[in-house]
Amino acid sequence: MPAHHSDPIAAIATAPGRGAVGIVRVSGRGLGPLVRAVCGRALKARQATYLPFRDARGEPIDQGLALYFPAPHSYTGEDVLELQAHGGPVVLQLLLARCLEAGRAALPGLRLARPGEFSERAFLNGKIDLAQAEAIADLIDASTEAAARSAGRSLSGAFSQEIHALRDALIHLRMLVEATLDFPEEEIDFLRKSDARGQLSKLQQMLHAVMQRAQQGALLREGIKVVIAGQPNAGKSSLLNALAGAELAIVTPVAGTTRDKVQQTIQIEGVPLHIVDTAGLRVSEDAVEKIGIARAWEEIAAADAVLFLHDLTRVADPAYCRADAEIARTLALQRGARTPVVDVWNKSDAAPAGADAAAHGLRLSARTGEGLAALRRKLLNIAGWQSAAEGVYIARERHVQALRRAHAHLVEAAAHLDAQAHALDLLAEELRLTQNALGEITGEFTADDLLGVIFTKFCIGK
Repeated sequence: MPAHHSDPIAAIATAPGRGAVGIVRVSGRGLGPLVRAVCGRALKARQATYLPFRDARGEPIDQGLALYFPAPHSYTGEDVLELQAHGGPVVLQLLLARCLEAGRAALPGLRLARPGEFSERAFLNGKIDLAQAEAIADLIDASTEAAARSAGRSLSGAFSQEIHALRDALIHLRMLVEATLDFPEEEIDFLRKSDARGQLSKLQQMLHAVMQRAQQGALLREGIKVVIAGQPNAGKSSLLNALAGAELAIVTPVAGTTRDKVQQTIQIEGVPLHIVDTAGLRVSEDAVEKIGIARAWEEIAAADAVLFLHDLTRVADPAYCRADAEIARTLALQRGARTPVVDVWNKSDAAPAGADAAAHGLRLSARTGEGLAALRRKLLNIAGWQSAAEGVYIARERHVQALRRAHAHLVEAAAHLDAQAHALDLLAEELRLTQNALGEITGEFTADDLLGVIFTKFCIGK
C-alpha cells in the first residue's frame, strides 16, 4: 500500500453550505490521543457523546455529538472520529482546523483528505469492494428514485454477490481443466464425466442474466441523450416543454426563435432521458442562427437517438417537403445505422383533412398532449429499458464492458472445449481471462490508475 494511504486524514463530510448539522470526520490508526485532545476526554466506542468542542485556548467552538469507531469496526476499517456540530460553514472550518492543529502533537502526519479517500480506504481495507464503493457515489448522485433504489441494492452487495457466484462457478471449472492438463491421458474422459460442457453452458447462462441486469442498471445511471431536430416552427421547443412538463424553451410563431440548444433531463419510469432542443435546420444567412444550426448538427452527431420532428400542417407545401427530405438525407449520411432516427409528426390537432396519409411515424400534438404517451414508450424501447426493473442494481459502463469481455472469453472457451484435447491449454487461458474480467468489477484485478480515476470523482469527505 502506498505510504500516503497510511496517513491519518480529516475532512468535512457534509455538503458545502448551511445546514442543521455538519460533520467533520477523521480516519487513521491510533486516534486515541487526538480524541482526547479535541474532545477533552476519551470516548466510549460507538456511543454518541454530547460535549463542547473547544479550540486550543479552551474557548468553545460549538457543542455537539462525538462518536468514536475503533478499528476495524468502522467505515474505513481504521479508527474513525466523527464530530457532529451545527452545519454552518465557518463552524465546520473551525472544527476541522482544530483537528488539524491538535494532530500536530497528538497525531503526526494528519492531513486533509483527498476526494473519495475515505471510501478508497474502505475498499483498500476490505470493508467494501470496488462495485460497492462506486455505488456510494451513484447513490449520492442518483437523479431518480429508481436509480437511488438500484444504487442501494449495489451498495448492499447484490451486484457483487452475483459476480462472486459467477467467479466461484468459474473457479470450480478452472480447477477441473487445470487438473486434466496434469493428466493428459485421462483428460477427455475426466472432463466428460465432470460435465465440463454443462458447467460452461450454465456459466454462460448466468453471465447473460447478470449482463441484462447490469445493462439496465447502467441505463438507470447514465440515461440516454435524445436530440429533437427538424425545420423551424415544427414545434421542437413545444415538444421539449411538453415532455418536461414546464416552460423551458421560448415558443413563438417566429421561425428561428431557438438559436442555441436547450437541454433538460426528464425521467420516464425512472430512466433519465437527456432531451436536447436544437435550432431549426435550414439555410440561413443570419450569422447567429448559422452558429446555432452548426451546434444542432454537433448535438445530433453525439445523440443516442434523434427525434426528427415534422409539421403535419405543412405536408402539402412542396418546399417544406423538399427541405425535410434534404434533412433526412443528411441525417442518413451523418448517422448511418448507428443511431435510431424516429419520425415524429407534430400538430395533429391542427392538421388539415388527409394530412395523416403523409405521416409515416408517430403522430402527436405537443400542445394538447395527444400521442406523448406513445412517444415516451418509444423512447424507453429505444433505450432498451425493460419495465420489470425490480431487482436491478446500479451499474456503470465499465462494468458492462467487463461483462462483455467475460462473455467473449467464455465463447472462446466453449470453442476450445469443443476441440477437446487439441486446445485444453487455450481453454484454461480463456477461463483465466474470464475470471480477470469479472475481478475488474469488484476490484480483485484493478490497475492503480483506474482506482485513481474512480475515487477522485467522489466528493471530499466521502
